[in-house]
Amino acid sequence: MILYPAIDLKDGQAVRLLRGEMEKATVFNDDPAAQARAFADAGCDWLHLVDLNGAFAGQPVNAAAVEAILAATHLPAQLGGGIRDMATIEAWLKKGLARVILGTVAVENPALVREAARAFPGQVAVGIDARDGRVATKGWAQETDVMVTDLARSFEDAGVAAIIYTDINRDGAMQGPNIPATEALARAVSIPVIASGGVSSLGDLIALRDTGVIAGAISGRALYDGAIDLTQALAALRA
Repeated sequence: MILYPAIDLKDGQAVRLLRGEMEKATVFNDDPAAQARAFADAGCDWLHLVDLNGAFAGQPVNAAAVEAILAATHLPAQLGGGIRDMATIEAWLKKGLARVILGTVAVENPALVREAARAFPGQVAVGIDARDGRVATKGWAQETDVMVTDLARSFEDAGVAAIIYTDINRDGAMQGPNIPATEALARAVSIPVIASGGVSSLGDLIALRDTGVIAGAISGRALYDGAIDLTQALAALRA
């Protein structure tokens, strides 16, 4: 199982939100590129980037910070937030992103996801963010009646590289991930599922790994706070 350290970008800084609320942001590093280098030096295999401002604006906002991260490390990186048209997808992939994450458009314009996945095989993931099993969009600000599993299954034949599933109520709360819901989703689809939201201890990572069906886990606050020792976690997941 791959551990994806998260760099969430707000106003050019690396922050973490509490349950997706922009006004509850904690700044962990005002130099996101330096943070990316630190994760690379620790031995991480991937980076998970989120343009938080972009998710609300519907277009890239923290592009300069993302480009600085891409220049600072050779690690493959996936990015979500404000990516809602083919031009933006293509532009980011040309700049060196390994994978774009499509969230809001997966609900509002699923045809775009299919088109992008065909055009860029292996480089398009779907981000499914949910409260109580229902998908939320537009930076988690807008809730829908779409159920997580139904949305995921609708992309089974689209060729998407992964599904990043976030339980919003767990995100940044250091209360542990929603393992039963994540495992159920991973068993319901053939697309690799990456867990996000609430991963706050080595035990959480091991429990996710031990399901045998979850492909990856994203952690942010716990890595910054030191609740998860990154070196120890990487060793445990590679054992």
